[in-house]
Amino acid sequence: MKKGLSIVINIVLFAVVVFLAIQIVKSIQAPIKFNSEQKARETQVVERLIDIRNAEVLYKNANSKYTNSFDTLIKFCQTAEIPIVKIVPDPTDTTFTRTINDTLGYVKVMDSIRAGRESFNINDIKFVPFAPNHESFELEASTITRNGIEIPVFEARTPYEVYLATPGNDFSEKEWNQRRDNAKAEKESINRYAGLKVGSMEEATTDGNWEKL
Repeated sequence: MKKGLSIVINIVLFAVVVFLAIQIVKSIQAPIKFNSEQKARETQVVERLIDIRNAEVLYKNANSKYTNSFDTLIKFCQTAEIPIVKIVPDPTDTTFTRTINDTLGYVKVMDSIRAGRESFNINDIKFVPFAPNHESFELEASTITRNGIEIPVFEARTPYEVYLATPGNDFSEKEWNQRRDNAKAEKESINRYAGLKVGSMEEATTDGNWEKL
């Protein structure tokens, strides 16, 4: 009887040890898996933000300002052309300081933005990858004054709550949301935007915040 009870106890203890070992492994792997999933999603979000930046810069070159409308930006990309300019020295200038802009031709904005990607669809430029409800990036444009000069600025952004809304594989919704909230709190504790953005409404920059790490 005692021997049988001892066997049962040993089996139970072994099961508990195995369970605890599994939980320890999960606790070690969970943040690694979360970070891996976050980086994989952010790779695609960044790619789209770069497309938005490129489109906005070309729009500004043509219109001397940025736009806060995706419809306007998309239409511009679909219809506009940009000149190919060659800068050569002015042959009449003996000081060698003047130049002449020689327009060699034009290229479609769409071709410049697409950059050889066959599956590229300009209409998708406003949508955040992995957003469960097809949310759009937040887009602003205005001007700021520096040294008495008005400078055009723009900003496109999306927070963690949008592209990290749905749980990754092997995560419960509760655990995923907790890790996302922890990542957000970590960014906010150092006064950083908890998400991805390009441009700024406060600075004359077209950098992305992933480029300022």
